[in-house]
Amino acid sequence: MTLNFPNGSRSYDERRNYIRFWGYDSAMEVPFFLEVNALFKLDPQTRELEAGYLEVFDTALDQIHEVARKVYAQARRGAYLLAAADF
Repeated sequence: MTLNFPNGSRSYDERRNYIRFWGYDSAMEVPFFLEVNALFKLDPQTRELEAGYLEVFDTALDQIHEVARKVYAQARRGAYLLAAADF
């Protein structure tokens, strides 16, 4: 099956300093966590506020989903952390 992202929901977790989003492999929900540091690699001008993080996330959504698919294909786990090194 292919990993899809029909759910546009995402949220910033200030305590863990990442953005949480979800993909789906058939009916199975797959949680992803994107480290905020990765956003600065995608856009060095990222504002260090929740709104800035989410804005860059939304702008780079296709690239983030592409990396998420690659990480997901490498090994099946319960959750996936995307770091700056993945981009």
